[in-house]
Amino acid sequence: MRLNIKYTRTLILLAVIVVGGSCKKFLEEQDPSNLTPDTYYTIPEHAEAAVAAAYAQTRFIGSGAGIFAANFSMLELVTGTAKTETGQNSDLNNLVGLSYTGDNLLIRNWWAGLYNVIAQTNLVLEKVPGITPMDATRKNQILGEAKFLRAWSYFYLVRLYGDVPLITQPQSSTSPDFYPTRASSEDVYKLIIQDLKEAEEAGLPWLDQSGRVSRAAAKSLLSKVYLTMAGFPLNKGAEYYKLAADKSLDVINNSGATLFDTYGDLHNNDKKNQKEHLFQIQYLAAVQTNPMQQLLLPNFKDVSAYSDEVGSTVPTVQFYNSYEAGDLRAKDRQGFFYTSYYTGGNGALKQLNAPYIFKHFDVVANGTLGVEGTTQSSMNWPQIRYADILLVYAEAQNRADGSPNAKAYEAVNAIRTRAQLAPVAGLSQAQFEDAVLKERWHELCYEGVTWFDMIRLRKAYNEANNSFENFVGHKFADNAAVVLGEKHLLFPLPAVEYRNNPNLRPQNPGY
Repeated sequence: MRLNIKYTRTLILLAVIVVGGSCKKFLEEQDPSNLTPDTYYTIPEHAEAAVAAAYAQTRFIGSGAGIFAANFSMLELVTGTAKTETGQNSDLNNLVGLSYTGDNLLIRNWWAGLYNVIAQTNLVLEKVPGITPMDATRKNQILGEAKFLRAWSYFYLVRLYGDVPLITQPQSSTSPDFYPTRASSEDVYKLIIQDLKEAEEAGLPWLDQSGRVSRAAAKSLLSKVYLTMAGFPLNKGAEYYKLAADKSLDVINNSGATLFDTYGDLHNNDKKNQKEHLFQIQYLAAVQTNPMQQLLLPNFKDVSAYSDEVGSTVPTVQFYNSYEAGDLRAKDRQGFFYTSYYTGGNGALKQLNAPYIFKHFDVVANGTLGVEGTTQSSMNWPQIRYADILLVYAEAQNRADGSPNAKAYEAVNAIRTRAQLAPVAGLSQAQFEDAVLKERWHELCYEGVTWFDMIRLRKAYNEANNSFENFVGHKFADNAAVVLGEKHLLFPLPAVEYRNNPNLRPQNPGY
């Protein structure tokens, strides 16, 4: 994100304020140089620093979760399309085996990370309106960005944990709801929709190559929210499929977003926040390097400049083999995977005898033929891609109207054409949905999307017969002893939160 770096010291000061704001006074004197949230928000630069801090908090997704692990892995290892090559992290292994509990570190980190984003956006939304003088247009944009980030956080929370505390005001140890109760999922979704509608109208540009929230990002996330609400567990049906179709079509027709011509552009640092990338978590090596490169590399097979190649999250062979014959996405180093790479990152080509994720591969950091890697990655992490929105429209329109229209075919075939696959045509409603879902699985893999599709559809992909089956009872292709059950429709509340706050009870079913 090309946010203004000159506010770095201010941002650090803000972080100190946020962390230390609840400490008791130990001096009677009032030092005017000691800032608090009540005295800090006085000039426009404070507003910019505050929202920048909220963006920075989103990077918890790439933060560490014990030895050889980062939080992003949680959403992949439970799908059955990914596995781990490292056995040292018990939390990772428990996710792969679906034997996790509320003590799992990744489950705890997702909860804490999302509520940290919410805490910062709540400060922005409470304090920034009172900053005077300040350009009214920019103030409204900052508030819109904060509302998007708060909605983004709650959308994750409600899908991961179900009913969750709904906190909309800054908190301290003296707050009356410091030990909050769980709000209903319906109420959480109401806030998400309200925040995103207000973000839509906040005067944001349609697209923003700086990495800030854009109008297209707000509308796209809202379309994904409507699509989710149409399915399980809320089951709002045709009305919400129509809302999802209309909102995604607005992005398709008006945003100017397009698919990249090549899959390589998806992980080209010169094309971050452009065209297909509607919202990404931002990294810049000079500020904070992307920490996920080593985790995605094969386990110590010497294919990069990094000394620590972990293999924390890698594809299953069964999922890799499920791509259609000729699908460019499965072609070595041209699509989403690689099965060979250069020794040391820049030497002789060697075969790896297994697929690895190329979709997030930073060539600059890892190296390429004749060019040594820097081991410093500026690769962003995707959150919303235009390809996703095309498929949201195709699925939602077909469900809302009872059959696919020409625009829905155009959307799904744009994905297939780039993959060098034949277009689909003349399908029934059920056949078309099946085609769209297969594209969702194969296009959006390893982007934190698949698990949530499984939850809202109550379906899982069977790689062996290229079809979808019930979520409950689905066996992982890589390990048939691992079977999805009712309890897996939600993650457990983090045990530390559950123990410290009796108002969160009861625990989610089965834990």
